[in-house]
Amino acid sequence: MDSFCGTAVVITTLHRGVFFGYLEGINGDDVIATKVRNCISWCDTKGFIGLATHGPNIKCRIGPAASRVLLKNVTAIIAVDPEAVITWETAPWAK
Repeated sequence: MDSFCGTAVVITTLHRGVFFGYLEGINGDDVIATKVRNCISWCDTKGFIGLATHGPNIKCRIGPAASRVLLKNVTAIIAVDPEAVITWETAPWAK
């Protein structure tokens, strides 16, 4: 799991949270990440793994980035493809 540190990832939690950020550290079921954005809703992304492979689309609602976050009860950590990183970092809040 340490190989994920510093990597752009999509993180899911037990409480159905979906987040994008850069993994800083893992402690059991909890992780610390930086530049974290919350995916409030997504549509036509082929699921949350599609968010890691293609990034959010214009229909998604993506919150602003927080500089550093502790996420608890993590259920998945998925590496984000390089093209999807650009989409995540520039994703606007859908109208």
